[in-house]
This record gives sequence, C-alpha cells and structure tokens, in this order.
Amino acid sequence: MKYLKFVSALIILVIGLQFSAFSQLDTTTLTNIINKTSKLPELYPVEKVYLHFDKPYYSVVDTIWFKAYLTSEQNLPSLLSKIVYVDVMNSKDSLVSSLKFPVTNSVAYGNLPLDPLNFKQGNYYVRAYTVWMLNFDPDYFFTKNIAIGEAVDKELLTHFSYDTEKTAKDQVIKARIQYKNADKVAYANKTVNWKMISSYDVVDKGKGTTDQNGVLTLNISPRKSEAIKNGQLVTDITVADKETLSASFDIKPSTGENDIQFFPEGGDLILGVPTQVAFKAVNSKGLGIGSTGTVTDQDGNQITTFTSGHAGMGAFYLNTDAAKTYKATISFKDGSKKTIELPKPVASGVTLQINNSNPENISLKIVANDAFFQQHKDKGVYIVAQNGGIIYYAAQTGLQNQVITAKIPKAKFPSGIVQITLFSAAGEPVSERLVFVLHPDSLKLTVATDLPTYKPRQKVKMTVTAKNATEKLVGDFSVAVTDEQKVPTNEDTETTIFSSLLLSSDLKGYIEKPNYYFNKTDDKKLAELDILMLTQGYRRFNYKDILADKYPKVNFLPEQGMNITGTLRDRTGMPVKKAGLRLTIPERTYSSEALTSPSGIFNFQNLNFPDSSQVVISAKYGSAGNNLMIMVDQAPMAAISHNKNRAEEIQNIDSTLNNYLSNSKKQYSYMRQLKEVVIEGAPIKKVNHSDYSALSSLSMMADHQIDGSRFAGCNDLLSCLRTMATGVTYDEGYFYITRDYNAGRRTPMQVFLAGTPVDVFSISSVNIAEMESIEIFLKDELGTVNRTYGTNGVISINMKVIKKEKMSLADLKKLLPQNNIVTINPKGFSKHREFYSPKYTTPNSTAKDLRSTIYWNPRVITDATGTISFDFYNAEGKGTYKAVVEGLDKNGNPGRFVYRYTVK
Repeated sequence: MKYLKFVSALIILVIGLQFSAFSQLDTTTLTNIINKTSKLPELYPVEKVYLHFDKPYYSVVDTIWFKAYLTSEQNLPSLLSKIVYVDVMNSKDSLVSSLKFPVTNSVAYGNLPLDPLNFKQGNYYVRAYTVWMLNFDPDYFFTKNIAIGEAVDKELLTHFSYDTEKTAKDQVIKARIQYKNADKVAYANKTVNWKMISSYDVVDKGKGTTDQNGVLTLNISPRKSEAIKNGQLVTDITVADKETLSASFDIKPSTGENDIQFFPEGGDLILGVPTQVAFKAVNSKGLGIGSTGTVTDQDGNQITTFTSGHAGMGAFYLNTDAAKTYKATISFKDGSKKTIELPKPVASGVTLQINNSNPENISLKIVANDAFFQQHKDKGVYIVAQNGGIIYYAAQTGLQNQVITAKIPKAKFPSGIVQITLFSAAGEPVSERLVFVLHPDSLKLTVATDLPTYKPRQKVKMTVTAKNATEKLVGDFSVAVTDEQKVPTNEDTETTIFSSLLLSSDLKGYIEKPNYYFNKTDDKKLAELDILMLTQGYRRFNYKDILADKYPKVNFLPEQGMNITGTLRDRTGMPVKKAGLRLTIPERTYSSEALTSPSGIFNFQNLNFPDSSQVVISAKYGSAGNNLMIMVDQAPMAAISHNKNRAEEIQNIDSTLNNYLSNSKKQYSYMRQLKEVVIEGAPIKKVNHSDYSALSSLSMMADHQIDGSRFAGCNDLLSCLRTMATGVTYDEGYFYITRDYNAGRRTPMQVFLAGTPVDVFSISSVNIAEMESIEIFLKDELGTVNRTYGTNGVISINMKVIKKEKMSLADLKKLLPQNNIVTINPKGFSKHREFYSPKYTTPNSTAKDLRSTIYWNPRVITDATGTISFDFYNAEGKGTYKAVVEGLDKNGNPGRFVYRYTVK
C-alpha cells in the first residue's frame, strides 16, 4: 500500500468528536509547519542501507557474502545513489577493508574474502552507507558486529575473564586465563610472562605458572592515579623448550556505576497531570540491568513502586503535587542501590499522552493542567505526525477542554517510527511522543520445500512465496541456508531487515537486542517496544531547527555513477577552460575523454573499473600541454567512527564460536597440509624503517604498522592517513601523539618519507602503489630522532624499492612528476564473485563437504504470481538446516521468514 502523505497542501483532518477543527482558527501556523517540514523529504531525502549476510560470524579464510538493499522514502527503492560503500573496522576502530559496489535496481551484491594477512581473530564491525548519507549523522549508517575466529593456524585456545575492584586510591584488576592447545588439552604447569599496556605504555608486568587446569590467575595493579580505562593484556606462554605462544586480551574496566534515567511521557512532568514515566537502568557497560524501586515524597511516604522488564526498561504513573518533591530509590539486580531525585514538574504545561495498544488506532490525548488551560483557553493547538521526515497526518483544534482525545488510524502510516508532535498556538513544539507502527500483514513471506526431511547431499527444491492479505507480490529477496549445528544463532541478537530499516536506522545510540521485538512479536513485546520509544533518543531532525530555517548542510551530492573529477590549471594557477583531457586504464585498454568547464573543472563520468586499477589522466592533448597541472579531487570518505554496538562484542571467541571453529578447522585442514609440504625460497625482505640510516636507532618493532595495501583506492595519502593512523591526532598541519595532545603537550611528530624528513603536506604526492608500509612510533627509546628534529614520535613512510646505485639523468627525469600527466589509484568496484554451490550428480562422491553456509542466493525475485523456486544440494552434515529469506516487496514493505528442515 502507498501511504497518504502531506507534502505541500494543507489538509485539516477531523480526528475525533472532541478534537475538531474550528473554522475561526487561523490555519497559517499549521500551513507554515507543513510547508517548512515538507522541504526535508524534497531537498534532503532519507536514504538507508541494509545488508543481509549469509551468517552472523566467520572464520579467517572464510568469505563473507552479503546483499545490500538501498532504500529511501517508505523503504521504496532509492533513486538517489548508484554506489554503496561497505567498511570493515576492527575493535580499535581502525579501517581494515573498504569495499565499493555498483547499485542496480536499488540492490548490490558483495563478498569479502577474509585473508589471513589482514584479518586475525577478533571482533569487527561493518558499516554501510552512500556518499549522500555522509551529509548526515553517521549514527544512521548501517552497522553490525561480526566476530571472526581463527581455525587454520590456531595453536592456542584461551578463555578469559576479569573483574575490577576500584577503591578511592587504587585499581586492582583480577584476571583469569585458561590455556589449551589446539586439541583442547590444558597447558598445565606452564610459565607465562605477561604485561599490561595502557595508553601505549607498560603499566604492570609479571610472571606466573598455570595450574593443573591450565589456569593462570593475575592481580594487575596499574600505577597510582593512572587507572586503566582501555588496555591490553599481552601474555606469552612457554609450551615447550624454546616454543612460546602469545595471546592478548582487551581489558575495558568498568569505570562507572549502575545508572538509571527517567523519561516523562511527552517530555515533562506537569503539576496535577497523571503522567507515565518510563525508565531505563543500565550497568557500567551500557547494557540493561534488572531493577526494582519505590517513589517516595519528601516525607518518606511511598507513592508507587516499579519493576524493570526487558533490557532494564519499564514505566510507572506519577501525579505530582506542587507541595511535594519526589525521589526514587532503586535496587539493582547485582545488589547495589541508588537514590535519585525525579525531574521537577513544570508549573504550567500541556503534554501528549499516547496509548498504542490497539492494533487499529493510536489513541491520543492532549492534557493541559489548570494553569496552562486558563492561560491558553480556546487558543489553537496543532498535531503533526511524521515518519522519516514525511508528514502523514496533521490536524488542529481549539483548547476548549483540559483533556482532548482523538484516535488516529494506523493505516495512515507505513511501518516504523512515527514522531507525533504537539505545537502551541505560536507554532512552537511543546510536547513530543514516538510511536511504533507495525503492519504485520503488509508482506507475508513463506518458504516451502519439496520434502519434510532429506538425506546428506540430497537435492532440495525450495519455493518462496510473497503475498499480503489480498494479492501475490512482486519482490526482491535474498536467501541464506546454513547448517544450524555448525552455525547456532540467537534470533534476538540478530540484525535483521526489520530491526534495521524500521528501528535502528531511525534511532540514535545503542539499542540492545533490537530484533527481540520482531522475533515472534506478541502484545507483550509490542508493549516493551512502546517503552523503548519513550526511552530512546530520536534526533534525525528537530522542529525547532526546521521552523528556524536551519536545514542540514549538504557537502556531497548523490553518486549516480563512478566519476573522477578535478581541476586543470596552468603554471600560474589559473584554471584552463575548454581543454581536452584523456583518461586511460592501461591494463584494461580503456580510455575516455573530457573537456574542462569555464572554471577548469573536468569530470570523467560513468566509469567502471575494478579496485586497485591504475588510472592515467593526461592533458598533453590540450593547448600548451606541457605547462599544465592536473589536480584530482579526493573522493569523499567516511570519518573513522566508534562502534556504538561495542557492548555486544564477544570476549571469548574460542569458546563462544566453538562449534563453528571446530568445523572450520576440519573444513580447511587441507590448507595446513599444503603449508607443511610447500618448499619456499628465502622470503623477500620487506622494506622497513631500519633500512634508513636516519631511523636505525628506533625500536625494531613499531607501535603500529599499516600495510601499504590498506591504502588501495586512496588518492591523497595525507587525507587517508589522518583517519587510519592509530594513537595519532592530526591538527592544523601536524600529527601529534594522541595521549600527549590530550594532555596539552603539543610537540608534533616527525614524518619521514623513505628515510628523509619531510613536512606533512608533501606526503599528499606519494605514489601509493609504490608504498610498502607506514610505521608509527609513539616512543623513541634512545631519543635520537626526537632530539635531532625537536619532535615527539615518528611516522615512517616506507617505499617498496630503495635504489642505492647511481641514477642516470634519464632515470632521474622519470622520477620527476609530469605536470600534464597524473597517475592515480582511485577506489574502483570490488571484485564480483559467484557463490559456489556443488551439484551431486554422482552419488558416491568421497570428498568431504563440511560447508556451514549451504546455499546463498541474493537474486530471489518473485514474479506476478508471488513465487520463485530454486534448488541446491545439502552438505554431509546431519541435523537442522536453517533458511533465512529477507527482502522488500514492490511497495517497500520489508519481509523476513525463517524456515527449518531436517537432514537425517
């Protein structure tokens, strides 16, 4: 269904017997609200990305398969952008991989091989966005946590836990580590050397011995007044003579106490108005914690009690009295207690109150206390309800009574978050309430197989059907089939098309287990979802800014294709107009031509080349070609951000993903066998800082190292390094060590290019294809470099080749940049691969089939009959296989269906 919306015309709706429009009321105020708000979807449409993955976690050497859905208003296919970006970040918020995919019909198909060079065991998170989305808050990017385990080269299994004791003077961290070998046999009576690193310094270290169960217990005491907030415990266990295995663990001690916040419905407690007060109790990690409490007045009289439900949230009613003050005494599940003063009520006010329990209507009340009513009697009040910046409902009435009731049909809104705002006669927002609308029958997906049970390696025929209450539906879907014994999951913790497009993409901040509300939804979960609406922040835009004509600032236009832009100037810096340029990609025998504009701007449009391609732009075909300079624009990049879902990171990947990693170890055992029999020549030594005499005094091990391949697709090394350098802050043309910069010590770092000291801006011209790595030194133990250059810390840019022989004049000229030719490595489209699905036409195949993802198909498109069928073959695993189908129908309604069948 296409929902009615307000975009330009004023429509006054009569929404109840007590909430009627008065002809004598001026409609100018409501018209102004609607007209100004309507500019948002017209000029600043909301774009969303959702990624459907084949499974929730992986092992190194796996391939991640996913499909991107790109939507706009009402989750219909977005016509804005034709390119989607997918970044993979590690737990330290460093960019590990960046992918770029073309979008066709609002979808893109992607994959990412988890090569051992760039991926190690740990917690990662994925974010997805378009260039258009860079204009807005990155909180609205798609994000998802992904744990990656190690199976092939895993020699040491660990299980780690710790507690923090904080006194007024000291901090003590009690850690417990269990060590096992690859066969899960405990390393008993083994020596372990350990050190605790915080703020890039070793703050404690020691030695211990494991017990009979392979357990080492540590008491870590950092320096006084330097409490650890985010550290790393590094351990080395000696498992045999001269054989040591290392393991490191992130430690993020609890630095705060349990907390609770109270949220009066509509925004404020108002004297004399019974108000629903929602609350959210969280522990120091930001996760919900169970609690009970009482509300008492200043005399200690108990007014009400409350108990939390899902994720530490709940609600109670409170009717405030002008002669009283109120406080809440809370008992948390862990035994701690807290007393908090409740928000003070306002003496004169009006508020919105919502009852969302009816499946057909939103029951609305406008309630004014006596003071407000006497002052504003018969004056106009206005209701505006919007979803995604689009107004679907507006109404006005006169304030004739202290309580005005109305019913708004939910059919007027699409599924998702509805923001209902009450405006005063002056057009100022005075109360607001979020409501979640869910139309469960808008799209019904079903899955069926030709048999109820199957044998291993037997062919499965699966049929997907999409329909609503009245018709079969055309839709675009994707399906993932996994062996549930190898890939067990908790549906509540999954990121799904419902939890993402309808909930997380419109709410700021962390939402605990968002799919909980959509997994077997019932009245209880809908009531809990309503409490979430009362407690979670919502700031995609606010009316005060819009009514003051403060609209978002647009710095980036939507990408309709892959373009390379820039400016052509002569040696005096003046732009060159109507000059011809040629773009070539040598390895693809591809070329394109463009003319500069009157401002000297060139634009090569609708390009299509793979990532890591070398692109050459030449202006020598224009007039006075030898006197020209080509300046290529830097492609937009998303800034490095923090993982808002960090509370969901898995602390013990070895044990949590045990089933999956055990299967992966068997599945990829051939890789270890190959490594054992391959005869390798002497390894080629990679260039590092020690090859440059000026840096030979530095430690052999850099604090951080970034491989040159990580910069593939980067046009300007300075711009990329600013976001990728760990432990470093960039400010006004200098790099600083972050810990010193934050402490007020502003001595810059020294940058070296191939061993030569250079200024920061000169690195923008570095040919990234010839760069080996970048090493970052936060310490100079001998102080040689720091004293010589009066700096603090070193950034060494290492080039692949160090030429020590004498160079001819011709060779030297080749190294000099040519003004009329520029060679760049822009980010191209990531390589496309097809998911391999074996066909067992020969029943007696002896090869092992230990696949965990049995089938992945991102192109499941239903026709006018609403159905599509496809087939695949089971692996040899027995048990329950799980099929997940997700996608959108032609009307933008999201759908998800989970189907299971048995293999015996």
